[in-house]
Amino acid sequence: MFYMDLLFSLICMLLLVICVLV
Repeated sequence: MFYMDLLFSLICMLLLVICVLV
């Protein structure tokens, strides 16, 4: 499930960026 891993990593990155911005 490469797609699942990619989606998970993308979501994690987005969450980290949001946390940093906030």
